[in-house]
Amino acid sequence: MIRLFVGLGNPGPEYEGTRHNVGFWWIDALARTLGVHLAPERGYFGLMARTSVRGRALWLLEPQTFMNASGKSVAALARFYKIAPEEILVVHDELDFPPGQVRLKRGGSHGGHNGLRDIHAQLGASDYWRLRIGIGHPGAKAEVIHWVLGRPSPDQRRLIEGAIDHALAAFPELAGGPMDKASQHINTAPQP
Repeated sequence: MIRLFVGLGNPGPEYEGTRHNVGFWWIDALARTLGVHLAPERGYFGLMARTSVRGRALWLLEPQTFMNASGKSVAALARFYKIAPEEILVVHDELDFPPGQVRLKRGGSHGGHNGLRDIHAQLGASDYWRLRIGIGHPGAKAEVIHWVLGRPSPDQRRLIEGAIDHALAAFPELAGGPMDKASQHINTAPQP
């Protein structure tokens, strides 16, 4: 069961619609679904909302530290509320998946993702859950930075939003049910 839902991205209006911010898009959609508002929390270096689902406290977090220092925010909140790594879900962009593909997994390497790299370092663990939302790959390694900080085409955006909606439908399992059911729901998504 997940107690802390984290979306990765970069703060500021210039980054709002960029591929690197799909984690923020997912958390924003979850906040709308739950009827909560994310507010600045200086102690956790991010935008945060706390809510209760079926009597259990849950947190939503969007680090405002910029992507490369995301772990500072995640670790501060997790330590204060004694949330174990396996109770954390980090939602992030995934270059290796086409737009519209989404996968849930627990643990593993950071795969070169700077936000995950910092979370690994700050938590001292890699055993948290990841919701990987496909943004596609530009085809050349030299273009990756411009790609992730660029905006998807309208067609790509629709595919990404479809993946976000599909993963949100598994929220009851993520928040209170068995994680194998959440994985089955999310990972059997229709492919784009």
